This record gives sequence, structure tokens and C-alpha cells, in this order.
Amino acid sequence: MSNRLLWAENLTHLFAQNKGFMEINCELYRGEILGIVGESGSGKTTLLKSLSGRLKPSDGQVKFADGFGEQSLYDLEESERRRLLRTDWGIVHQHPLDGLRPYISAGGNIGERLMAIGQRHYNNIRETAKRWLIDVEIASDRIDDLPITFSGGMQQRLQIARNLVMEPSILFMDEPTGGLDVSVQAKLLDLLRKLVKQHQIAVVIVTHDLGVARLLADRLMVMQQGRVVESGLTDNVLDDPKHPYTQLLVSSILQN
Repeated sequence: MSNRLLWAENLTHLFAQNKGFMEINCELYRGEILGIVGESGSGKTTLLKSLSGRLKPSDGQVKFADGFGEQSLYDLEESERRRLLRTDWGIVHQHPLDGLRPYISAGGNIGERLMAIGQRHYNNIRETAKRWLIDVEIASDRIDDLPITFSGGMQQRLQIARNLVMEPSILFMDEPTGGLDVSVQAKLLDLLRKLVKQHQIAVVIVTHDLGVARLLADRLMVMQQGRVVESGLTDNVLDDPKHPYTQLLVSSILQN
């Protein structure tokens, strides 16, 4: 059986002149991290939204594998796509409070997902929430605290726990380390690598930071003006870039 979970075929979405992406083909496999890199306006976040069922492309298809075989994402009803995002897939937003309920406790943010799939035993839900707080390196005695009282790094880790409690097969992440200082970034990246390996999650991560991409991604897609200009294993792309734009990105990092 193939471990391929998600693939796009000739995916295109243009919403304004030179805005969006064109003719994207890509694949995602179980347990791997696919990085999408490029400067602001390259189309990478718009592509992420289409791959994750939140923005219908103007052309092409996104397909995914589930327990019933192969499905076409945008042939599903909108309610089915929303259910998919609440259960089998997860979304980690750049700004963590966009993915949290800020005035519900940390434990409530995690437990809410479990209640949505029918769990009702309060003590079991609370114990599961505590375990996940510990897994994302948040002290379990913060379970009743509100996310707005957490630091940015803690909010991001809580958002990750809220997603992973559902044991998703795919996690979509948009600039998850944006706005965090370097030491917090490093801890978050270490945590992500550990959780992905432990749970065999497939991840699509958008980032403008090639350092984050090198540390986290197995494969890279480099985007410029809505097109993928280079792709391959991360080390190959960054150590021996072939496209002039990738060379420019890599050289700009080396000069800083």
C-alpha cells in the first residue's frame, strides 16, 4: 500500500494579476515534512490554503487517501471538508490565537476537540488534555489558565496540542515560528520534529525562513511569482541550488 496521503495535479488559483499560483504538482507522504519556501507574495500561503481545503482552486485537483481509498478534496461538500479539518487534518496558524479560543482555558481548547467527536467523560478528557500539555512542554498546572495569559511560544505549542490531540494524518502549518525569538524557535522546531516522528504525521509547512526549512523539512518546493521553480530533497536544494532564484535566496542567507 502506498504511503502517499495528498497530491495536487495542475493546481492553479489566480485572484488578481500576478497573485496566486499556477500549475502546481506535488505529493505528500506519511511521516514526511514538505516545506514550501519563497518570499512574501510568492503564492505559498495561498497554495497552502488550497491544499488544506480552505480555498477552492480555479483549476486542477487536490486528492487525498483515506480509509476508503482515493478522494477528490473539492468534490466533497463544504461540510465534509470542514469535518475533515476538525478530525483527520490539522491547521496551525501563523498567529496562534487565530487557531485557539482565547477565553477558554488551555485544557478546554484541547478538550473541545475531543468533545466534538463524541467524548463526554470529563475526567478522561481532562487527563488527555494534561498529557498533551506535558507533551508540548507546557506545565500541566496551567491547564485552567487562559491562552491570552501565555507567551507567544506557549500559545503556539498549545495550538499544536489542540491539533494533535485528534491524531491527524496531515498537519498544515503557516509560518509557525513567525514572531518568535530565536531560542523559542529552536525549542519549537525540536518539539515538532519529535512529535512528527513519534506520531508519523505528514506536514506541509510554509516558511520564508530557509533556516527553519533546513532544520525541519525533508523536501522543499521553492516558489517564485506563483510557480514552483525548484524542488527536491532539502539538503540538495539548499546546498546545490540550480535555479537562479533559489541561488539568490541561499546567498542572501549566507550574507546575513
